[in-house]
Amino acid sequence: MKHFLSLSDLQPAEIWDLLEEAIRLKEEWKRGGNKPLLAGKALGMLFQKPSLRTRVSFEMAMQHLGGHALYLSPFEVQLGKRESVPDVARVLSRYVDVIMARVFAHSDVVTLAEYSRVPVINGLSDYNHPCQGLADLLTIVEKKGKDLKGRKLAFIGDGNNVATSLLFGATKVGMDYAIATPPGYELPPEVWSLGEQFAAESGSRLMATHDPAEAAADADVIYTDVWASMGQEDEAEERARVFAPYQVNADLVAKARPDVIVMHCLPAHRGQEITDEVADGPHSVLWDQAENRMHAQKAILVRLLA
Repeated sequence: MKHFLSLSDLQPAEIWDLLEEAIRLKEEWKRGGNKPLLAGKALGMLFQKPSLRTRVSFEMAMQHLGGHALYLSPFEVQLGKRESVPDVARVLSRYVDVIMARVFAHSDVVTLAEYSRVPVINGLSDYNHPCQGLADLLTIVEKKGKDLKGRKLAFIGDGNNVATSLLFGATKVGMDYAIATPPGYELPPEVWSLGEQFAAESGSRLMATHDPAEAAADADVIYTDVWASMGQEDEAEERARVFAPYQVNADLVAKARPDVIVMHCLPAHRGQEITDEVADGPHSVLWDQAENRMHAQKAILVRLLA
């Protein structure tokens, strides 16, 4: 890998390599700590959007591997405003060994990669969220095993950046993928078209519906996300009304397989897209999933740098 911008850029073998490396690094960490594979290496972290999991998981990943992480807040760099994106890439890549960017526009992270001397990692963009997607696959493998052929992942909610990465990741590893969205909130046609291409290559089955019960039927994984993402605050009231039938609650979980796992990329708006009963219930793997952001990102960093 030269950069890590989208799971759609990777071959299935590359995704499995990252997952195997993440498993190895996690086991090593739990046995007493990781080897300093990234000693002397520095990660520059550009943030346009704040985050608990992205910042802390990347900082701790670098620390565990012997490296250093530098946090650059939205107010310090003002990517594309105070300084052009190409110029930020040209300068920052002379200081650090790898750049992680959490941005609004996907075009910004693509431009950073184009002008950077060092690898660039997409920490989130409006198009996709590949670090989250890889951590989610790691969690699914831990809970369901490595044979994912025929396993069904059901995404309930907005056809957003997380849903996009899950579509790409699931179809790359052979999982079936179903998504239930309100009318008008489907995945973009170009995203779905890519998913169909990957599904044809792996043998995955796809479903897009407006009925959450249909999507959740016999699912091995139920996944949801917030109804209004950062930057959509002015739509929150309308989205709360439109998405109300798409809540992941006990009734919906009961339509899936008895051993279904429930996932959420967090932060969760409890009582909206997911109930307390489900988030804190026996099917929830939210906290393992959150921890796995750190381990999946270690694998990405090692493959890009070590």
